[in-house]
Amino acid sequence: MEEPKSVIRETDEDARRLAKGLVRSARFGALAAIDAASGHPLASRVATATDMDGTPVILTSTLSGHTAAVLKDPNCSLLVGEPGKGDPLAHPRVSLFCQASRIERNDPSNERIRRRYLARHPKAELYVDFGDFAFFRLELVGASLNGGFGKAFELNREDLVTGIDDIKRWADAEAGAVDHMNEDHGEAVKLYAEVLCSGDRANWRLACLDPEGLDLVAGDRVERLWFPQVLESSVQIREILVNLAKDARTRSA
Repeated sequence: MEEPKSVIRETDEDARRLAKGLVRSARFGALAAIDAASGHPLASRVATATDMDGTPVILTSTLSGHTAAVLKDPNCSLLVGEPGKGDPLAHPRVSLFCQASRIERNDPSNERIRRRYLARHPKAELYVDFGDFAFFRLELVGASLNGGFGKAFELNREDLVTGIDDIKRWADAEAGAVDHMNEDHGEAVKLYAEVLCSGDRANWRLACLDPEGLDLVAGDRVERLWFPQVLESSVQIREILVNLAKDARTRSA
């Protein structure tokens, strides 16, 4: 008997870019874990952001069921990808296979993750420092990408995560660049979003950046702008931001 033809396509750069973009631009997702009390699968909506390497992060209270679930069994999944008009199954989404890792307040990465999360969810500043709240990195193991009908891919960790050698240096450079662009170059940020990303007219701000691109936010709207090439060093940040602004001004002229 002839074996059924596999529906899984060969992973290519377009699939990797689509999956990374879905993760980087997600404001929320469905977290699936095993309920600590009942043993049944538990799905919860969680607000999401990403660490600099693209690993999803969540902020959650110890009072919530999904926190108890991942503390007992860190294996979990996160589904991201917002449907648009028409059939919701026609829109891309990716199911991420993860292991939840709690970030303690004294962990060197906590401040970086806190800053990036609040850049995406500023209202969380009201409770982010409450004693019962903590960040979790959802360490990526693999993923199942559905790019729409007939576009299924299986991805591994290397397909999803951006390698960063000196993350502290990158984080310091990112923080300075984000503050500088928002305070002194708001017009360039607006051009990034509205010209290079074709976003709606809005009060855009630069939220985060990483070696592969930057995230722009305006309220609940998010745009991901990819760099023409992956940056090899944080010292290249200024040059790429200047070049993107020049490109945007040329296109808008």
